[in-house]
Amino acid sequence: MEPVGADVTGVADPERAGEERLPDGRPLGWAEWGPEDGVPVLFCPGAGTSRRLGFGAGEVGELGVRLISLDRPGLGASGPLPGRTFADFAEDVRAFAAGRGLGRPAMVGNSQGAPFALACAERGVVAALAVVSGADEVAEPRFDGVLPEELRRLVRTAVADPAAAERIFASFTPRAMWDMVMAGSPECDLAVYRQPAFAAAYRRALEEGFARGAGGYARDTALAMGRWRAHGLDPSRVAVPVDLWYGEEDTGHSPDRGAGLADRVPGAVRHVVPGIGGAVLWTHAGEILRTLLERLRRALRTGGGPAGLTP
Repeated sequence: MEPVGADVTGVADPERAGEERLPDGRPLGWAEWGPEDGVPVLFCPGAGTSRRLGFGAGEVGELGVRLISLDRPGLGASGPLPGRTFADFAEDVRAFAAGRGLGRPAMVGNSQGAPFALACAERGVVAALAVVSGADEVAEPRFDGVLPEELRRLVRTAVADPAAAERIFASFTPRAMWDMVMAGSPECDLAVYRQPAFAAAYRRALEEGFARGAGGYARDTALAMGRWRAHGLDPSRVAVPVDLWYGEEDTGHSPDRGAGLADRVPGAVRHVVPGIGGAVLWTHAGEILRTLLERLRRALRTGGGPAGLTP
């Protein structure tokens, strides 16, 4: 692990990138790091960012991981799908994995990518999942008393009128996203985010994420802030190994750092990492990936692992 404040060596330009045509003709943008014959690990990135902001570039080769980041519909190189749900994204990933011969790969879901990754786990598209700094279901009643008033109003809108929520979120820009993250992050995270290499990569990923406009981000956010079951996700139905990773200083993604979410996902293992907040994906990439690979090995022994992994 790189110490906080050191160069973040886990951020690097993709080694390969392209588009996969889905059955309905839409393009799905992807980017890869690591050996082409490595163990496939899909990555569902955070809010508004494209496939090009990866993690663990210094570890994937050592671990034999082929990290494949995916643009969700309407973000980056992926075509839009109006009215899409969490379940729709899971089926896109199923088609992508089949088209690329990946079997049932592992997945990492970061920040706002977390509920989309959970949908892939629920529907059996992936064999194991790491949720890192995962956006929680803030519309759950148990969070009513702890959310800031402005966020509570947005959540209520997302629940009552998702289309209206999308119109609100459609006003966001890459600069607004950057400013929001910088204003809401603790100093331990800012020590990572302000590093020149990371800042450049993050800004570029935001620009690419919004290249088709704000519609993809707006739909993602309306889904994430609404009631998940209404949009095709029930965490209690997940039947693959799930690890939840939260930084101890992170209360922005989940007010209880995933404690309630861990209770809702059968068998989930929760890790709370001291000394860091939402940047834990970049400061602890090796530990997260090694744990995920071990979950995959166990899945393989029970007949549910992906191609390319040996017990």
